[in-house]
Amino acid sequence: MSDIIDEVLSSVKNSNIFKNRQYLSPDYIPDELPHREEQIKKIASILAQVYRGERPNNIFIYGLTGTGKTAVTKFVLNKLYEKIKSFKYIYVNTRQSDTPYRILADIIESFGEKVPFTGLSTAELYRRMLKILNDEHIIIIVLDEIDAMVEKHGDDILYRLTRINTELNNAKVSLIGITNDVKFVDNLDPRVRSSLSEEELVFPPYNAEELEDILRRRASLAFKDGVISDDIIRLCAALAARDHGDARRALDLLRVAGEIAERQGDTKITEDHIEKARIEIERDRVYEIISTLPFHSKIVLISILNGLKYKNTLTTGEVYEIYKKLTSEMGTECVTQRRVSDILNELDMVGIITATVINRGRYGKTKEVKLAVDKATIIRALKDNDEKLISLIKV
Repeated sequence: MSDIIDEVLSSVKNSNIFKNRQYLSPDYIPDELPHREEQIKKIASILAQVYRGERPNNIFIYGLTGTGKTAVTKFVLNKLYEKIKSFKYIYVNTRQSDTPYRILADIIESFGEKVPFTGLSTAELYRRMLKILNDEHIIIIVLDEIDAMVEKHGDDILYRLTRINTELNNAKVSLIGITNDVKFVDNLDPRVRSSLSEEELVFPPYNAEELEDILRRRASLAFKDGVISDDIIRLCAALAARDHGDARRALDLLRVAGEIAERQGDTKITEDHIEKARIEIERDRVYEIISTLPFHSKIVLISILNGLKYKNTLTTGEVYEIYKKLTSEMGTECVTQRRVSDILNELDMVGIITATVINRGRYGKTKEVKLAVDKATIIRALKDNDEKLISLIKV
């Protein structure tokens, strides 16, 4: 058995593919962010008020996944901090720290204070946070993937944070909210929306040429000479451009294709490696999306699974009838048919189902629903992440 481990370690140590794979990591912030100069300048001009000791306006940033929102925000804050040490910034990913308790705990812990995992009320945590913040001057709090937290817990904590400066004597707090959901701001409490959106910034998707340039720069750092051709880089850029200009997906494609080539003992990345990487990433993406779906979205998805056991497509009404039976079986309240229709649109948007509007003449319009991804992956994601839903799956 140790020979197998030695062989694997040797293939990594003596890689014919990678020079340094960290340059393809989504967490890597490069020294340059090409094709985001306009966004860098806008954020920097807003945050530069810290130079005069003034509180910058709150910023709300939105755009699709992989458009550089987080990278640009961290890049600007890091560069500003190198030149101006008179402020502190805190980054919180609210999909990972997905409760008000964890968000407040992360803010407190960024100042070196310890917070028990449970046991305190959020009111007590908030009080402790205010006390700590009052010893600072200017604090910028970045709340990334903010839609995930609001969807689960509402916008109460966000409301309090947007009003925090009225409770502080010395410190001044600015917020930067980041979301992938371009419609998210429309669903916020108007008071939260007006405070958080003092400044708004939209990140457009990258086009194929921009993605190709980004990939070429990263590939030259990550791969050994001669490993990857311009044609392969162009292919990855084209695939990612088709998926809403997602630079993160393009980088993942390159990295996973390189890892597949390395495991196979190859010396060059080919189209075959890219195709295998695409299939692997798609499977992982679907699993992650389904794992993090809200409760009722999961039940709607199970309704579709169950209904498609007997026919090839379902209408919105048929999905809703199955959904009502499942919620009744669980003893939980059901949402309205309009909300289920919205959920179908959301599942369609992320590529889990296709929901095509069809005209039924005098019977009006409805959606024709079918799965767009592998059924086994859906079932695995549902069963792995929510035990109480397992009994509802009838396929």
